[in-house]
Amino acid sequence: MENRSNYVQQHKERFINELVELLKIPSVSADTAFSQDVLDTAEAVKISLEKAGCDFVEICETAGYPIVYGEKIIDPNLPTVLVYGHYDVQPADPIELWTSPPFEPVIKSTAIHPEGAIFARGACDDKGQMYMHVKAFEYMIQSNTLPCNVKFMIEGEEEVGSVNLKTFVENNTEKLKNDVILISDTGMISNQQPSITTGLRGLSYVEVEVTGPNRDLHSGLYGGAVANPINILSKMIASLHDENNHITIPGFYDNVEELSLEERAEMGKAPFSLENYKKALDINDVYGETGYTTNERNSIRPTLDVNGIWGGYTGEGAKTVIASKAYAKISMRLVPNQDWEVITDLFTKHFISIAPAGVSVVVKPHHGGQGYVTPIDSIGYQAANKAYTETFGVPAIPVRSGGSIPIVALFEKELKSKTILMGFGLDSDAIHSPNEHFGIFNYLKGIETIPLFYKYFVELSK
Repeated sequence: MENRSNYVQQHKERFINELVELLKIPSVSADTAFSQDVLDTAEAVKISLEKAGCDFVEICETAGYPIVYGEKIIDPNLPTVLVYGHYDVQPADPIELWTSPPFEPVIKSTAIHPEGAIFARGACDDKGQMYMHVKAFEYMIQSNTLPCNVKFMIEGEEEVGSVNLKTFVENNTEKLKNDVILISDTGMISNQQPSITTGLRGLSYVEVEVTGPNRDLHSGLYGGAVANPINILSKMIASLHDENNHITIPGFYDNVEELSLEERAEMGKAPFSLENYKKALDINDVYGETGYTTNERNSIRPTLDVNGIWGGYTGEGAKTVIASKAYAKISMRLVPNQDWEVITDLFTKHFISIAPAGVSVVVKPHHGGQGYVTPIDSIGYQAANKAYTETFGVPAIPVRSGGSIPIVALFEKELKSKTILMGFGLDSDAIHSPNEHFGIFNYLKGIETIPLFYKYFVELSK
């Protein structure tokens, strides 16, 4: 293992060039115009796994885009690590806000990445982080230091909800059997302070429709006499939070996990500057549930947010109209123990119940997923922490993420194993946004760190 750094430095340019070539393929799963590109990326991932040293690699067809599966079984009696990642990417829109074409990767220095960062869609989410595992595996094969079995499951529909992954996992539990699942699709605090994501929030996403009169009406002739769906919808949404920004849906907090003061204090050790946070967002103050810090509000507490709202006339100029309908899209981020289907049902019943006479309400559930927590006393967490400590020189800090990766809960349910989230991205890497990028330091550090996870996981499993 002592030759990891030498190997990474020796092959640095090749590692970067290979990732650049992968990033050139616009594997946008949400847009059918890129269907062939998504399929081409799956083939490229298959080839990369074969070259890295997998004994068996296949492209597994699904009802949507395929899943690339690969494995290296050195001894059935040894532990098995299952690596999950995704090769599809978000749409690049709005294109005009990119400083360089999203699928023509370029390396540029930034204040945070003085050694350079690769700017391209998918650089951090998730091609760059997924490819770290392929190259770390290559190192272990070439140096004859692979201490256990490895399986890879790289999918092409993560950015559209992993719509066919559940069926694949359910139908292939024996093929995917493992002792721990390793994912790099999250971030860390900084290049000086690593962290391990130990919790993910769940998600319930709904669309609401409020209908008043059977057609749009003249606001002069009917205003004040007929319920205006836009006005009504605005009031209904406003009522979903009280004066302390506490969500008012009955039963919403029934299963919310309340962390102890000791646990909250441990999480509070993560470096955080409220002033820098406000400055980065150009806001004069933060806002949220009373009694919790900013980092607690966006990680260990549930939320309800309007993601879009529309109705009536929104074109140029004026049109005095009372719209027949008004709409909104609403997401609720949930903490562990909150079941997303239960919350969706609670929301639906409550939202319909608060509608006044004169309008009708329809709630359309879209999708959701469960939250997830990895205990910090698990072998997987300890192995990851030892790996980060060795390469960064300081222990990792456990953090709860405000985001959602619903497939993590699916893996635990179907495969009966814990997931370790070893992210190497930074909050500033602009994933899902124009000018997404991934630091060269982070990419290479990931390749250097991941083999140590295998080493320590096997040692701790004995």
